[in-house]
Amino acid sequence: MNKKQKIIKKIAKRAKARLNKVDPVTIGSPAKSGYISKAERAKMAALEATTEQVEGQKDTQKDTPSIEE
Repeated sequence: MNKKQKIIKKIAKRAKARLNKVDPVTIGSPAKSGYISKAERAKMAALEATTEQVEGQKDTQKDTPSIEE
């Protein structure tokens, strides 16, 4: 690999690392303070999915009439 290729590779790597700091939901606000690994992003997504699922189950329980009513 020649010198120019090494420089291009390093620049691309830095650009990719910068993208990991940005949360797509909050574009326009300041970037997050540190790198977020794929594992951490997966954990956050799983946590969000479970909370939405639990909220959905609560909503369906409220809509169905109970026997006691």
